[in-house]
Amino acid sequence: MADGPLTSSNDPLGERLESLRRQLPATTHLLAVSKGQPSMRMRAAVALGLRSFGESRQQEASLKKQELADLEPLDWHFIGRLQANKSRAVLRQFGTIHSLDSWSLAERLQRIAAEEDLCPAVFLQVKLRPDPGKTGFDPQELLQLGPRLGQLEPLRPMGLMTIAPLGLPPPERLALFQDCAALATELGLKELSMGMSNDWREAVAAGSTWLRLGSALFGARSTAQP
Repeated sequence: MADGPLTSSNDPLGERLESLRRQLPATTHLLAVSKGQPSMRMRAAVALGLRSFGESRQQEASLKKQELADLEPLDWHFIGRLQANKSRAVLRQFGTIHSLDSWSLAERLQRIAAEEDLCPAVFLQVKLRPDPGKTGFDPQELLQLGPRLGQLEPLRPMGLMTIAPLGLPPPERLALFQDCAALATELGLKELSMGMSNDWREAVAAGSTWLRLGSALFGARSTAQP
């Protein structure tokens, strides 16, 4: 995979990253979920070749960007649920948004992005299984909206994002991710943001191009602090 060179390190982060890279195809990118991680741990990840980081809190990300300003520009992705009143702040901070979950939000982001002269990449969040804790487009709704996706400039729809419900067995997670991949193909979208620390293997098997990994990279939150 093309996420930069891996340097030697005694840090378990380096060992986890090396192990993951050995298992992933070149088409799959690692998005390091750094929410809740101190900037020191992010520096360690950058030293190991990672450039893409996922945050779900705009204010936390803003502080980290200041703390890491001496580094080469990093690739910041917003992965949390996006509240409408935070749209402008998020667009100013992040080049990619993984949680565009409604057409009304799409139109709001489109308007603000034009006002701010920004061209963010966006993933459309799709809800493929019943899950009261998740939001997202219904697949049929997306198919109906398909012809309009090209009219969202300056937004750049890149692909689909989905989250498997908690407790779903591995075969059912694989089927869900395969359904997402098939829907993306039908919509003419090439990127797939699928798979987290507990289900990335099924996501990769289904063709995920972006894995959102937190504990699989940094370890359990209680041991992730320096």
